[in-house]
Amino acid sequence: MRLSHAIAIALLMALLSGAKATEVKPDAVQVLLQGVDTGSMRAALAAADGQLTHELPLINGIGGWVPAIDLQQLANHPGVEQITEDFNPPTLPDQRNCVVAGDLHITSTDLGVRWRIHNFAETPQVITWIQADWPPELGNAKVVFRSMEVIEGVPHATALVAGERIELTQDMPKGSAELELLFERWPGGIKQNDLSLTLGLSTCETALVSAYEDNENDFYYAAESGANLLHIAGITGAGVGVAIVDTGLWNQPELVNNTKGDLRVPANFNAITDRSDSELQDLGGHGSHMASIIGNSRAATRDQANGFLGVAPDARLIPVTAISPRGDGDFMDIIRGIQWVVEHRLEYNIKVLNLSLTATPAREYWQDPMNQAVIKAWAAGILVVVAAGNDGPDWGTIGSPGNNPYVLTVGAFTDSWTPGDTRDDYIPDFSSRGPTPEGLVKPDLVAPGGHITGLVPPNATLARENPNYVLPTGHYVATGSSQAAAVVSGLAALLFEARPDLNNDEIKCLLKTSAQPAINRDGRLSYAPFTQGAGRANVARAMTLGRSNCDQQALDIETAVAGEERLYGPAERASNGSPVLPEMAGNIAQTPSAKGFSDDRRWGVADHLQRLDPITEQPQVTEVTLDWGSVYQQELLKLEALTKDIPSK
Repeated sequence: MRLSHAIAIALLMALLSGAKATEVKPDAVQVLLQGVDTGSMRAALAAADGQLTHELPLINGIGGWVPAIDLQQLANHPGVEQITEDFNPPTLPDQRNCVVAGDLHITSTDLGVRWRIHNFAETPQVITWIQADWPPELGNAKVVFRSMEVIEGVPHATALVAGERIELTQDMPKGSAELELLFERWPGGIKQNDLSLTLGLSTCETALVSAYEDNENDFYYAAESGANLLHIAGITGAGVGVAIVDTGLWNQPELVNNTKGDLRVPANFNAITDRSDSELQDLGGHGSHMASIIGNSRAATRDQANGFLGVAPDARLIPVTAISPRGDGDFMDIIRGIQWVVEHRLEYNIKVLNLSLTATPAREYWQDPMNQAVIKAWAAGILVVVAAGNDGPDWGTIGSPGNNPYVLTVGAFTDSWTPGDTRDDYIPDFSSRGPTPEGLVKPDLVAPGGHITGLVPPNATLARENPNYVLPTGHYVATGSSQAAAVVSGLAALLFEARPDLNNDEIKCLLKTSAQPAINRDGRLSYAPFTQGAGRANVARAMTLGRSNCDQQALDIETAVAGEERLYGPAERASNGSPVLPEMAGNIAQTPSAKGFSDDRRWGVADHLQRLDPITEQPQVTEVTLDWGSVYQQELLKLEALTKDIPSK
């Protein structure tokens, strides 16, 4: 970990909490000691002139600062079995790909549209080209760059040709400015998706993205994951506790109240200061965004959607602050947060733990302290949902603790701003791929993670440093596997309400066995299991078609808790360095799947088979051993049986 930054965070949080700041020597490092006897470890830390900061009985450990020169002395102490330095802090993802970026939305003017752009660099930048396209009925167009400061005179206007790249030299100072497209004929009412606009720099480019219609009244991901169907049936996650280890929680009605207006945040623990906070706050914003995805209780009003903006709008939300406003975390604070969740799981009926964070694995999962903590949480009956990470598309980029075989690891797909039409849904490059270093197949499944709308405090770090992601409504849009994990945490809460008789292993099985894989026309999987897992999650399918038993039951949690389990997966390395599953070799497409619309890819067995011509097309090529026809028949039989069980009126 960056030592100076870690010290600054520790001192700052101590000052903010009113606690006495621990004096940390400049050459000190933060370490976690693990062993059988806490007293021996305390003695070892004291003998090395260390300072105790963390009591972590969940993983038989203590933490503290120690002079770097005494690390070897600690390692040689008979009471210390393992030492872990805090050199690799879990972090939240950075979404920015270019130092110049535009807002996610445009505003109409009397003569066209205005687009606000931002230079996030410390120095001025130069825009070297622009390309735009628009409906021909608008006639000719010009572009004007306007500073947000008052300028005397009329700025220079550059003529554009629809669809053509125009070279220019436009200075972009640090901060924000505006770009205005002026049209020869402007009737108004033109939608954002009718226009395209891209600005280029010498090293990168930024483009106006597409937009959802009426997004403020329906965030779509509840429908994309089947949650709205359960809302209509009265299943909203009521009473199910979801702990969110993150940056905190914003005190907003949609987050702190359920759909009936009742308070639903029973506790608020700060793992950084090691105490319960009297007031809710979120200086970073990431935690509020996760909570909003999981449980925003505002009703969706678009076209009488009969659902809610959040996935599980009546779930109990239990914020555990363990991540700094800057988006990084002390791994021992995170473990302390997980420990608190395990200790209070019965008191607050905590069934789900959301970990939308990731760190690069430094050890095998069974030796990694954070993995050890989530194994203990799983053994306590908590379904742990973890983000896969945003380090794709390279193989082997699954983060920790998502590399743990027990947890439910979630990658992301995007719907390309076309809800209800899955033909252009795809897995973007950022979503981390497996296998894990131990050859395990991860992620377990994928969920909506592209341009996800939620709540973030306007003064939080996310909103202040990324104003281009703030919509006119004040909502914040973010993309990543963090968001996908939050969606699945909400889905799990719905299932726990609907099926309180099931445990965390069984709920994970319901989601995995009902997931819809992406399949090509020839019957091959569009993505390897290392990319899509079992496929896209859908809670309505989990309720009707999911099985409560799967490969999860083959795992031995007691052996894992005892530290005696060493699981290795089936992945092997091909001659070109890519991972392979030998028994699946003929079942996976060898060419990359399209980013965007695909006439080849379909999500789910039913959509795959129903698009085939029964006379001219075989269900699959002969090399494919996956029998999609049998899977489809089994689904039909199960649905038919469910229909018979419904009493007639």
